Amino acid sequence: MSVEDTLGRPLRDFRISVTDRCNFRCTYCMPKEVFNRDYEFLPRADLLTFEELTRVAKAAVALGAEKFRLTGGEPLMRRHLDRLVGQLADIEGVADIAMTTNAALLSKHAAVLKEAGLSRVTVSLDAIDNEVFQSMNDVGVDVQTVLDGIDAAANVGLGPIKINMVVKKDINDQEIPKLAEHFRGTGHIVRFIEYMDVGATNGWRMNDVLAAGEILARIEEHHEIEPVDPGYRGEVASRYRYKDGSGEIGIIASVTKPFCGDCTRLRLGADGRLFTCLFGSEGTDIRGPIRDGATDDDLVEIMRGVWEARTDRYSEKRTESNLPFPRVEMSYIGG
Repeated sequence: MSVEDTLGRPLRDFRISVTDRCNFRCTYCMPKEVFNRDYEFLPRADLLTFEELTRVAKAAVALGAEKFRLTGGEPLMRRHLDRLVGQLADIEGVADIAMTTNAALLSKHAAVLKEAGLSRVTVSLDAIDNEVFQSMNDVGVDVQTVLDGIDAAANVGLGPIKINMVVKKDINDQEIPKLAEHFRGTGHIVRFIEYMDVGATNGWRMNDVLAAGEILARIEEHHEIEPVDPGYRGEVASRYRYKDGSGEIGIIASVTKPFCGDCTRLRLGADGRLFTCLFGSEGTDIRGPIRDGATDDDLVEIMRGVWEARTDRYSEKRTESNLPFPRVEMSYIGG
């Protein structure tokens, strides 16, 4: 069964946030001045159980979803995550289970996650220089810890690994060619992401955005590259490969070149709300119906109604006018 929204976009990707907690305090996502010791994260009882998450995931598959992505917060902050991966892997019709992580805990968990059924990982890494990286994560985690996690994931077959770098002008943009060079020839794919106005706490300004064209120019100063066709409908990154055959990079230009028209993603927040856009505000509660006795068919119909009513195209509207409505924090629904 396949479902389409008001703009004819099918549901193909289901992103599951398993926790709102994170062991980093990246300034563009969970700034320390907001997410401090006094910040009240979700109580454990408010998080969907693995069994509840699996029920919602099955409903998404019934409506056409083929790929799952585990996010957070930092998903590895959720204990026994391999159990959830195993339950998701048992759902008929699932082609791919991925996870986005900061990789600080990945060395410890890579093997058991692979064995449970995880297909691949995407690692957030905003600098290869340790001083710059520590200033970005703002908790003093060493870049080598992340690199060790990437190696551990590669060694157990969780690849191809994608490395996501959020670029902030005059903060870490000098790291663009360094990060590209570090992973060139490794088989990993570095993706450079324009700094986005996700949530309401990161102090986003357009002046802090380094546009995709400028990112590309920084790389072309050092290497000859050429464009590559998208691998599938809805792929968010514009792909490029090195002409010498040493690998591939991607650029995600959601600010300057929005790609809402091909968005096939539905997100489940850590608190059990469904969001049809990364820049959503209220969401649709599905935890309540589950705990009030909703059947599996009921869940399918709730999700069908959410998707068929979908009109989101925030990134395209942003270019028309600055829309100052409240937005859910990244830590609740992942990237």
